[in-house]
Amino acid sequence: MTQPRPRLEDLEAIRHRYAAERDKRIREDGNDQYVEIAGDLARYVDDPYVEPGFQRDPVDKAVDALIIGGGFGGLLAGARLRQAGVKDICVVEKGGDFGGTWYWNRYPGAQCDVESYIYLPLLEELGYMPKEKYSHAPEILEHSRAIGRHFDLYDGALFQTGVQELRWDDDERRWLVSTDRGDIIRARFVSLASGPLNRPKLPGIPGIRDFKGHTFHTSRWDYDYTGGTAEGGLDKLADKRIAVIGTGATAVQCVPHLAAGAEHLYVCQRTPSSIDVRDNRPTDPEWAAELKPGWQRERMDNFNALVSGQPQETDLVDDGWTSLIGKMLRLYLESQEGEALSLPDIMDLANLEKMNELRARIEALVEDPNTSEALKPWYRMFCKRPCFHDQYLQTFNRDNVTLVDTEGQGVERITESGVVVAGVEYPVDCIVYATGFEVGTGFQRVSGFEIYGRDGLSLSDKWADGIRTLHGMHIHGFPNCFLMSTIQGGFTVNYPHMLDEVATHVAHIVGHALTIEKEVVETSAEAEASWVQTILDKGVRGGIIGDETCTPGYYNNEGKPRAHFEQMVSYGDGPIPFFNLLAKWRDTGEFAGLTID
Repeated sequence: MTQPRPRLEDLEAIRHRYAAERDKRIREDGNDQYVEIAGDLARYVDDPYVEPGFQRDPVDKAVDALIIGGGFGGLLAGARLRQAGVKDICVVEKGGDFGGTWYWNRYPGAQCDVESYIYLPLLEELGYMPKEKYSHAPEILEHSRAIGRHFDLYDGALFQTGVQELRWDDDERRWLVSTDRGDIIRARFVSLASGPLNRPKLPGIPGIRDFKGHTFHTSRWDYDYTGGTAEGGLDKLADKRIAVIGTGATAVQCVPHLAAGAEHLYVCQRTPSSIDVRDNRPTDPEWAAELKPGWQRERMDNFNALVSGQPQETDLVDDGWTSLIGKMLRLYLESQEGEALSLPDIMDLANLEKMNELRARIEALVEDPNTSEALKPWYRMFCKRPCFHDQYLQTFNRDNVTLVDTEGQGVERITESGVVVAGVEYPVDCIVYATGFEVGTGFQRVSGFEIYGRDGLSLSDKWADGIRTLHGMHIHGFPNCFLMSTIQGGFTVNYPHMLDEVATHVAHIVGHALTIEKEVVETSAEAEASWVQTILDKGVRGGIIGDETCTPGYYNNEGKPRAHFEQMVSYGDGPIPFFNLLAKWRDTGEFAGLTID
């Protein structure tokens, strides 16, 4: 059934509804509602995918380039450095192999939700075509390994190893890097590619330590307990009552498999996710055979332009990510021909039209009206990460599945035998925490190490009054150290696209320094200050991604203003102007803002 088009007069009511839903979820403790996984909770970060008891002799060596992190960021950094002629590269990775987020996320049903043809990096370089429009986790993990093999990044890589400290040695003009394996690595250049999604988080629910049953985090899936594989078939749960805490992108994908295997499944929901159609399908071999060289870059750029609000003759990807932007552009063009609308009204009308579609989809698929109503998201799209799935909503039609809606308050407490919501205890045998990764906490906490630059200055102290960089990559006082991040850089929905742009830029700089036999690359204090002012001047444009008016989540620091937030944003003009700025900077050959000696 086609939904009626929203009208301008509908906006006041929906904005009021959204604000009310937001307000009842705001907590004074903000991000502090989550507990750090340490001490007696450290088992939640143990690696279940490696043989226990791994030992090796400490390494003491010098390298041209050290890369911290073996996910897409580290792999792209390594690939582009190799292409720039850097031979001596060492990757340090906490996991037992390459993959990053896709090394850890092996829960049943895990898939990418950005099209695999643009999400999986370096497809043309490796001559690989994904099997489906949205690849499953095992394929993504294997592609990560293939990148490592193709660019010889396994040579010298240190897996199951965590960095403890980086310290600049001005005499050696190198970074001294120590690890939890006793390694000492003297690195000329360092790329920080540990990424934003590497440290699991747990909710600080009262009684979390009291539960006597089994528990695990989805990023450390316990197949010994559940049975099955990443494809499902959780055959050891037939006599088990399971509670899932969390209903974000992870839960949306694993809940159908838990429901199929468990005696009973309780899905504990604080805030429902928006669930659009995924429409996954096998790759058409005829389409793939007709692709011309450069097709992946063309497709990445097309998608990036559309989700950045730039009209394109063709929508090559044509998915849930691009459909909202398409509605905004249509409304904008219509407003030029009739009643002129403000940009915020255009965005909110388009948003309302899309969200009405998603709420209508829930009504059509979920049989019980109370459950259907509880599953409806009442916020603007992109206040929380959009989700895409074709089985999640239907799962709530099963007799063995109960949606435990917490009315925005979260689980009240955990007992020895179950979870309590609104005074009602739900006895369970196992609690699965689908609570994601830490986002928004400090660099040192997320990365697990501190960085000391010139004169022993720590990065934490350097940034005590706000983040300061050049292009989001260079830090004055921290020479030869490159960040791979969206902060003060370019943000795009297709995160690997941004990582590749940064990796290309860094490789260009490092390759140049090595070619002219220079040892130190550092941004000046003046260039750093100028870029920070640029970030402040441009601000956050567009209002699409979560802000203070959104329901709490990791996009907006759980609804609590961050200190110096104005310096923690991406380049305000958007990713395309930022990527163009970097390309123009490289093309000049002047290396403006950097000293190279």
